Amino acid sequence: MRREIAEQAEGVAATLEKVRRQAERLQSAMSGRRHILFVARGSSDNAAIYGRYLVETHLGIQASLAAPSVATHYRARLDLSDALVVSVSQSGRTEEIVEVQRWAASLGAATVAVSNDADSPLAAEADVPLTTQAGSERAVPATKSYTAQLAALAGLAATLGDGEDLWPLLDRVPTEVTRLESAEDGVAGAVDVLAASEDVLVTGRGLVFGTALEIGLKLEETCLQPVRGLSYADLRHGPIAVVGPGLTAVVVAAPDGPMLEPIIELAGDLTQRGARVLAVGGEARLAAAAAYHVPGPDLPEAVAPIGLIVPAQLVVESLARRLGLDPDAPRGLSKVTTTDPR
Repeated sequence: MRREIAEQAEGVAATLEKVRRQAERLQSAMSGRRHILFVARGSSDNAAIYGRYLVETHLGIQASLAAPSVATHYRARLDLSDALVVSVSQSGRTEEIVEVQRWAASLGAATVAVSNDADSPLAAEADVPLTTQAGSERAVPATKSYTAQLAALAGLAATLGDGEDLWPLLDRVPTEVTRLESAEDGVAGAVDVLAASEDVLVTGRGLVFGTALEIGLKLEETCLQPVRGLSYADLRHGPIAVVGPGLTAVVVAAPDGPMLEPIIELAGDLTQRGARVLAVGGEARLAAAAAYHVPGPDLPEAVAPIGLIVPAQLVVESLARRLGLDPDAPRGLSKVTTTDPR
């Protein structure tokens, strides 16, 4: 896992170049369509959340996350002739996701497959196979395949728009990811507080919400810690009542954007309620409002999630080893997940 964390910048750069080469096919697939539907599970679902926010905020195109059971169990017949369906799967071999893509195509959708295997069924059957360039990933927890998915989805958004705002930002990402791959600022302190925590909550909002959920997922599957992942808004609507002494709140933010001020205020509120606040990303004011801080990328909010996950991955990998666990092979997990075992 640690070695693959260090390979992410190369995978991100190569994936962005791959998207550029697929620009004409992507634009053709979207032509005449007004909606984008993302299909994914697990870490890929967290990547898709980022894709949804980016598409809606930067392209003004309605986007949503599919409920796969609508296709696989309810067999609903929807009119998808106006939709571009983007299926996201690291392996491209998760049967549920492949089945949903087939279902969508049968109902008139154009399909894009974001996978890390050009020979997978998902890629082979899509109108546009958008193959990430992370290379073979041996550790079970997704790291470099996840950042490559984020890059692919950001490149997709840049390609479907005029590209003038997003592509210059995306060109900055590989260099920043390279810096973060070996950055250790705040990692040891974060490991210390999380190792001593029994109750952990992770929160973020907007474009970084998927990153917050991915951090929570990595803590659960790699470090075997139960973690609640909530949007800032959902946390404010009731669950904040459980915040008190003994809780560690991981607060995730980009260094700019409309969500930064509310997250800084939330960090102060959580501290007043007795929680230990660990901030990931943000800027100096968020660091000052938190008891612990892991610096994130120097990237604008639109592309910050691609770099923001990297320091959290370093924390998770180190924490697993601190706890005597194998971060490469968490118990009960495999690279290809079967949703409904038979």
